[in-house]
Amino acid sequence: MISRIDLRGDTLPEGGALRDLLPRAEFDVEAALEKVRPICEDVRHRGTAALIEYAETFDGVRLERIRVPVAALTDALEGLDPAVRAALEESIRRARLVHRAQRRSPHTTQVVPGGTVTEKWVPVGRVGLYAPGGRSVYPSSVIMNVVPAQEAGVESIALASPAQKEFGGLPHPTILAACALLGIDEVYAAGGATAVAMFAYGTDECPPVNMVTGPGNIWVAAAKRYFTGRIGIDAEAGPTEIAVLADSTADPVHVAADLISQAEHDPLAAAVLVTDSAELADAVEKELAPQVAATKHVEDRVVPALTGRQSAIVLVDSLDDGLRVVDAYGAEHLEIQTADAAGVAGRVRNAGAIFVGPYAPVSLGDYCAGSNHVLPTGGCACHSSGLSVQSFLRGIHIVDYSRDALAEVTHHVVTLAEAEDLPAHGAALKARFDWQVPGA
Repeated sequence: MISRIDLRGDTLPEGGALRDLLPRAEFDVEAALEKVRPICEDVRHRGTAALIEYAETFDGVRLERIRVPVAALTDALEGLDPAVRAALEESIRRARLVHRAQRRSPHTTQVVPGGTVTEKWVPVGRVGLYAPGGRSVYPSSVIMNVVPAQEAGVESIALASPAQKEFGGLPHPTILAACALLGIDEVYAAGGATAVAMFAYGTDECPPVNMVTGPGNIWVAAAKRYFTGRIGIDAEAGPTEIAVLADSTADPVHVAADLISQAEHDPLAAAVLVTDSAELADAVEKELAPQVAATKHVEDRVVPALTGRQSAIVLVDSLDDGLRVVDAYGAEHLEIQTADAAGVAGRVRNAGAIFVGPYAPVSLGDYCAGSNHVLPTGGCACHSSGLSVQSFLRGIHIVDYSRDALAEVTHHVVTLAEAEDLPAHGAALKARFDWQVPGA
C-alpha cells in the first residue's frame, strides 16, 4: 500500500541531493498560472459579473450577489450543532491564548548619545482570508486565519469561501457560523483563483486588500503567485503532508492512524514515515490495511495518497540519519515518536510544526492545540514559517538623530557614499554642516 525507500548502508548525501531522494507530490504551479491568468484578468475588468459567471461554471450555482448577507451568518450560527459550536469556541479560545502571546511591542535602541532607532509594529490595513470548500469544508481554517489577524490588530478583515449549490449559493453554513463566532461579517461566496482576484483587484462589492492568506488548491496557489507584488501573501500552499520520525519505541497503531489522518485530506496528500527500525516499518505497513478499510474516503483520497509517489516509509541506519532526512524533507507537520521525543524535537531545524510524543498527534494541531495549522508545505519549512500574528505585522524603523549625533558619523557616511560612487548621498549630510573631508 505504501512504498519504501531504503537509505541504509550508504552515507547520506548532502543538501539537494538528499532532498531529491525523498518523496514529494507533483504540484506544477507554473502550469496552473497560465490557466488562472485570464480568469484573474476577467475579474479585473468585469468584477462582480465575472465572479457570478465563474460561480455558475465552477460551483454550479447562479448567484445574485457575491457578498453574504449578515442575516445568513446569524442564521448559520443559530442553526449550528451545539457540540460543534462548543468545539469551535474552545478552538478559538486556545488559538487566542497562543496568538495573543505573539504580539510585538515597540523597541528603542540607543545607538549613540542622541541617536536612536525605534522599531514599531504596524498591522496590515486590510486582509482577505480564504477558507477552502472543495472536497472538505474547513471552519478550523477560518479560526486559524482570523485569530492571528485579529490579534495583530488588523482593522479590516474579509473572508471568502466557495459557493455551495447545496446551500443555495452560500458558503457552507459551518464556515458562516465560524465567521459569526469570530465577529467577521464581511464574507463572500467566491472560490479558488476568482476569490484571490476579487481581493487583489477589488470589485463594486469588495474593496481591494493589502494581503491574502489561507490554504487552498493549486488554483489558489497559482493566483497568489500571479498577484505577488500587488498584494502580500502568506505562502503558495501545496498538498498537505505529514512526516513521522519514529524509532522502535513507537506504537505502530498510532503511526498508521496518523499517516491515514493526513492522507484523507487529498489524493496528493503526503504521508512519510522515517525510521531506523525495520520491525516498526513492517508493523506500520501491516497496520495500515485494516485501518484504511475501516475509514472513510478510501478510494478517492486515502488509497491514492498512500500509494502515490509522495508517500513512503524511509528506512535509515540511525536516529541521527533520520534527523538529517526530516530536515532535508522540511515537513509541514512533523511528529516525533521516539524515546526522548522532546530532546529529539529540539534538534529539528526544518518543520512547519513539530508534534512531540504519542499524545500530540497532528490532528490535535489541526483543531485544538492552540497552534496554527496554516503551515509551509513542499519543503518550504526550511525558509518559511506558519501563519502567526507576525504574518500580519510590518516592522517600521524610526530613526531619530540629534545634530551632534549626525555630525559625529558624517565622515563615515561620506566615505561609504563615495566608495559606492553616490556622492549626492554624502552631500545630503554635508549640506547640514560647514563640513569638508578631514585633511583636505
